[in-house]
Amino acid sequence: MQKRALITGITGQDGSYLAELLLEKGYEVHGIVRRASTFNRSRIDHLFSDVNTPALPIDLHYGDVCDSNSLIRILHKVCPNEIFHLAAQSHVGISFDTPEYTGDVTGLGTTRFLEALRTSGIDAKFYQASSSELYGKATHIPQNEETPFYPRSPYACAKAYAFYLTRNYRESYGMFAVNGILFNHESPRRGENFVTRKITLSLAQILSGQLECMHIGNLDAKRDWGYAKEYVEAMWLMLQQERPEDFVIATGRTASVREFLELCLGYAGIRYERRGEGEGEHYVDRHSGKVIVKVDRHYYRPAEVDFLVGDASKASHVLGWVPKTTVEELAKLMLEADCQKVGVQLGGAIRV
Repeated sequence: MQKRALITGITGQDGSYLAELLLEKGYEVHGIVRRASTFNRSRIDHLFSDVNTPALPIDLHYGDVCDSNSLIRILHKVCPNEIFHLAAQSHVGISFDTPEYTGDVTGLGTTRFLEALRTSGIDAKFYQASSSELYGKATHIPQNEETPFYPRSPYACAKAYAFYLTRNYRESYGMFAVNGILFNHESPRRGENFVTRKITLSLAQILSGQLECMHIGNLDAKRDWGYAKEYVEAMWLMLQQERPEDFVIATGRTASVREFLELCLGYAGIRYERRGEGEGEHYVDRHSGKVIVKVDRHYYRPAEVDFLVGDASKASHVLGWVPKTTVEELAKLMLEADCQKVGVQLGGAIRV
């Protein structure tokens, strides 16, 4: 019997990779999308048929995690076997500007979905997208499933609420509901205002002459960066287990924003010189003498998360999941993709 999966956030980075994975595994895939004045479906356009290809078993439904009635309607229409709840206001920095909205979407959105599923009587497994931002000002290094949370942003606080509510519904109602605590996971499909993608896209634009200088925030923040395409497999594996459990998904290795930036500068063939310190720090292109990267206070957060690194040994032991792509490989594939996007060849752009 063909399984049916329902994905919230299907138009996002993770949702698009997950949809591809599930289609490869023979699933019938359904996604929830919000109505907007402009389409934001570029990440999943290739999953739909054209005149030359047969139709894939994928269907989109208009709804919103802020609208309980739409969730109930879609649940009864689709009757999914598995639900992957990825939708959220997921930008940490922006959550400081929109804390109420972030709480409504990221926190209460999970409440609405879990309650809609519970009252529907549909026997579906439920995956909640948790985040390493839960650990915030981490008290233990590395962080695993037992590490206490210390959220440092409205986004992280909303994710903490969603995490505990998912666990509560599991324990209170016997639902198969799990949290995947995913550390930072990136790809060429990452949103352009997330720091890794901002770096690769900005450097591609600098190489092509479309941009003169990149403005960036805290270069010393350290994160555990993996490849999103690999992380969605861990999501799927969590729902294939006999009993529901929460898992940390991470590489176990940390790198600073500065290290990621300098990796990309190296791949771009840009010989640079670092000047200044702190908020006055900047990078100068030694070939042109121009400032190409500048630290900008505007991109600092009111409360910073300085160091995150995950321990995914439980996922390795129980799920058989291990990361394959290193941060060096990730930086290169993202930069290559963005160079292609702006129409410049990475190798041909190297300057001496």
